Amino acid sequence: MPTLSEYKALLQADHVDPAILTALKNDSRIGAGKLLAAYQRREDHRAAEAVALKYRSRYERELWGTYQYVAGLDEVGRGPLAGPVVTAAVILPHHFQWPVNDSKQLTAHERNVLYPHILTEAIAVGIGVADNRDIDRENIYHATELAMAQAVSHLRVVPEFLLVDAMHVPVDLPQERLIKGDANSISIASASIVAKVIRDRLMVMYDQVYPGYDFKHNMGYGTKAHLEGLAAHGVTPIHRRSFSPVRDCLNS
Repeated sequence: MPTLSEYKALLQADHVDPAILTALKNDSRIGAGKLLAAYQRREDHRAAEAVALKYRSRYERELWGTYQYVAGLDEVGRGPLAGPVVTAAVILPHHFQWPVNDSKQLTAHERNVLYPHILTEAIAVGIGVADNRDIDRENIYHATELAMAQAVSHLRVVPEFLLVDAMHVPVDLPQERLIKGDANSISIASASIVAKVIRDRLMVMYDQVYPGYDFKHNMGYGTKAHLEGLAAHGVTPIHRRSFSPVRDCLNS
């Protein structure tokens, strides 16, 4: 009879022999029952992820019948008082299997795990940035549109169709706007993860450059600590002067 450690190792395989599961089921040891229960929970989770991935790839699978290269686009950072808007465009291969989702529904750890897999396996990834000066000059919505167009232009493969999270991209390509696209499209979800990780890392860096605003925790959003920092230290070169709390600080 295998030891529990040997059973545990066998259950880590991608494909477990049904005979092993039968043996565990018939094993009277308490540890054997726990191993089998843990394995079944893991398999149930994998099955649920596969179903969710199939659901979130339904737009891509429909488009792939006509278009080989479908890019998903999303943005991060429209609401903060400081820092840029970061956009990403991602073209995924048709066999992509990582359980991507709306970046807001994932923990920082989950995003950081998925991020390198997206960069490694994607056919192409493009990044666009609108800094605070662009935002103040153009307004936040149009600056985001321009940054999305920039992300598309930075793709090393020209996309044939765009899936966009609730916005229009000013480029001459067929596109579809999806409401809550980052939760309904694996391409948009991947773009949201890439944009979120890049922007968060940028704001952590800015926290070192401009201490006192808690950028590494609030990512530029108007938290209590950020507003206290504005009152105590004033406006930094990365603050959006057209946003009312910053404008009020300048006028006080």
